[in-house]
Amino acid sequence: MTRKTWIWLAAGLTVAALAATFVFEPGTRRLIATVAAPPAPTPIGWIAQLEQVAGDGVRGLRDGAAAQARFADPYGLVRSGNGTLYLSDAGDSNRIRMIRPDGSVATVAGSKEGFADGVGTAAAFSTPSGLALDSAGNLYVADTGNHAIRKISKLGAVTTLAGTGIAGYRDGPGAQAQFNGPISVAVDQRGRVFVADTYNDRIRVIQPDGTVSTLAGGDKPGFLDGAAAIARFDTPTALALDAQGLLWVADTRNKALRKVEPDGDVITLTLVPDSEGGNPLYRPSALAIAHDGVMYVGDMLSGLTFQIRPDGNWTVLTGQAQEQRLSLPAAMTLDRDGAVYVTDAASYRVHRIAPAAAQPIASVAGPSPQDPLPFTAGRWPLKPQDGWHEVVGTLGEVRGDGQHESRHHLHGGLDIRGDIGQQVLAIADAKVSNPSSAWGFGNLGEGAALDQISYIHMRVGRTAQGEPIDPARFQSIMDDAGKIERMRLLRGTRFKAGDVLGTINAMAHVHLSLGAAGYERNAISLDFSHYADHYPPRIERIELLDSLAQPLRTKLKGRVLVSRALSGLQIVAEAWDQVDDNLPRRRLGLYALGYQWLDSAGQPLPGYESPRMNIEFNRLPSQADATKTVYAPDSGITVHGSAITRFRYLLTNTVRDGQLSAGLWLPSELQPGDYTLRITARDYSGNEAAANRDLAVTLQ
Repeated sequence: MTRKTWIWLAAGLTVAALAATFVFEPGTRRLIATVAAPPAPTPIGWIAQLEQVAGDGVRGLRDGAAAQARFADPYGLVRSGNGTLYLSDAGDSNRIRMIRPDGSVATVAGSKEGFADGVGTAAAFSTPSGLALDSAGNLYVADTGNHAIRKISKLGAVTTLAGTGIAGYRDGPGAQAQFNGPISVAVDQRGRVFVADTYNDRIRVIQPDGTVSTLAGGDKPGFLDGAAAIARFDTPTALALDAQGLLWVADTRNKALRKVEPDGDVITLTLVPDSEGGNPLYRPSALAIAHDGVMYVGDMLSGLTFQIRPDGNWTVLTGQAQEQRLSLPAAMTLDRDGAVYVTDAASYRVHRIAPAAAQPIASVAGPSPQDPLPFTAGRWPLKPQDGWHEVVGTLGEVRGDGQHESRHHLHGGLDIRGDIGQQVLAIADAKVSNPSSAWGFGNLGEGAALDQISYIHMRVGRTAQGEPIDPARFQSIMDDAGKIERMRLLRGTRFKAGDVLGTINAMAHVHLSLGAAGYERNAISLDFSHYADHYPPRIERIELLDSLAQPLRTKLKGRVLVSRALSGLQIVAEAWDQVDDNLPRRRLGLYALGYQWLDSAGQPLPGYESPRMNIEFNRLPSQADATKTVYAPDSGITVHGSAITRFRYLLTNTVRDGQLSAGLWLPSELQPGDYTLRITARDYSGNEAAANRDLAVTLQ
């Protein structure tokens, strides 16, 4: 049965969240933000529940019943008066789809990637994103990859409202106007179409006669309120109109919600700080507004959805529990009952957030475990792509903060050693979905996300000397002195395997992270050419820890003495692995570990016929406390001047499928006598430790 966590809400009121949510730097799992509860709770209202509307979590293209439907990149979303949901499906689909009130999914328009007007499937789109409906039932599409705004009539005829198909910035008649990767649209009662001209960092408006003008924003990204020409935005990706007809903007890179007055004046909504004194938003990407001014916001980095009042009070709707965490909430729309619909682009699903039913409805968030891996043909991200490279870090390894904390975070991917300045190459064909897919300019953690794979520890789009590599695909943002201050990767940009993505920075390795944030899979599953592991893991020692995390040291004839009166013990195994051709000093973490109790004759006890494999790093847990759930004290690099990492696994706790749970072994479950505690330590290649795997134990 699907597990659920519910959060009490008050319609239009703030309520304390049950737990903080932690935001990590993509791939590296370094904590970069904490979304905690607002300062004070308010009265109990209704319970939010995440329900599945359509999509089975596997990328693809399939119409039909909602539960079996497949999407490639479900992004924009709007609901009509009769309950039909229209959504844009980008990726390799490039279609406008609909979910009928009866739950069936069908294609409205589009059939391939391109730029063509026509009726239904004769039309072509390129990475369609935001959607809006006018009062006559016409559908408007922010056609991101075509740098255009398209219109679909009620009869399915697709025309180009504005944009030439070439990126640029130009006001004027629609046929001559230019945009740069528009991602969102909104239509008011007067028929004006507002456009989030995302990579021009402007808000544009198309009048009913087709004339395009700039409502607010300037010639470069920034964060300034004020008059239209003074105001600055940074990667605006979502628009919504309130009941008074005022335009609101999810200003993604500024972590802000901005209001644009009719004359273009811009005002930022001040949000109540969370209990840590911070901004609850990190990368707002989806926005909808109810008739009473209450806003609903999705954050693509934290995976949370929020309810935000006009006075800046807020509460988390979903995502505090891993079972309700979205991977990339891209768009939101409301129904007449106040329920919120949301597309989860990186999980290929559409969800509904509503008051819980008397009988909770089982729902699933995140991509399906059956979603196929990217096709890499065994390529490595370095030359030679079909040769061998040294693996220097695996998923789930313990990492410190470089200062005092040796168990700071879990390693989120696969590290491949390379030379500083060496080119980083794409290992699979990919299309960028995330509208803000490059991060950390100039920092050691700099990287970029291309579809399911993130490439980290590189100068994105730049040579070792900092010169642009591919200006057509990597957009340079310049400072006032004419120097590059940031690199952009536009949503819809395509790459081929082998394309140059950047150069290795001072970290001297490439970090590959596989899967959407919060749902990272083990990248070693990509089956790299000539990678081999014939070394069994090595177990250094096995210990039983008491309630103070101290090892039991009382021994008799080589056996550890354990009192059955003890309330509960932790089983710890210190183990590590190596792979073929790596440096002898290179210690790597394991893939799976478990334990088993044997009687004095060496036979498994009832319930232990097979090892209890509590630890399995098939997917990375996203919880901030995961490191200390998986690893015992003294794990990590704990000795000053030593580069040896100690992996001390807590086998009585559980980590699997991205989920965590704590546990203890109770000595009282066994009768007095002699036993053997056997550890199973396994690497991804299936090798198991054969030596030092047993601990002799006497229960008294």
